[in-house]
Amino acid sequence: MNNDDYRPSRRAVLGVFAGLCAVAAAPVYAKSPGLLRRAGDVRRIRMYSQRTGESLDTIYFIDGRYVPEALEEISYFMRDWRENKMMRYDPHNVDNLAATLGLMDTDEPYLMISGYRTQKTNRMLKGAASHSYHLRAMAADVRLKSRSVKQISNAAFACNGGGVGIYNRSNFVHMDCGPVRSWRG
Repeated sequence: MNNDDYRPSRRAVLGVFAGLCAVAAAPVYAKSPGLLRRAGDVRRIRMYSQRTGESLDTIYFIDGRYVPEALEEISYFMRDWRENKMMRYDPHNVDNLAATLGLMDTDEPYLMISGYRTQKTNRMLKGAASHSYHLRAMAADVRLKSRSVKQISNAAFACNGGGVGIYNRSNFVHMDCGPVRSWRG
């Protein structure tokens, strides 16, 4: 199988969410597909940032509730590192990120390129949308060493939880919890 043509099979998707002890991470709000609803009681997210040298590996949802301390930790991790400012990061996008990672059946953490951005940071980035979901702490730009942009974006599309931007030349995928849509950058 060509790595760029990776599309998770129904069996692979179901396998990710099977088992009582498995960590299942999936969006559970109205935009998510029926396959991912009620996917489990425990959700985990793993990321690292080359910019700050920080890593994040946290269980942020247990027994039907978000863990406030974990969401605070995620918000800090996703802060605008250039301005050292943070905003409460939207847990629905954490669900998108976690579900996408789960569909790819990898233990590798995301490399987080950009999370929350201040207006000042957003203006300095060439090509950044002036009304970006990054400004509302509802978006992330990520990559994985073990998966191609196409593999990551295909898994993100399968989650159906918001916007998916495909940036092949820059080697990252944008995911947000806004309206479902896609584009190429």
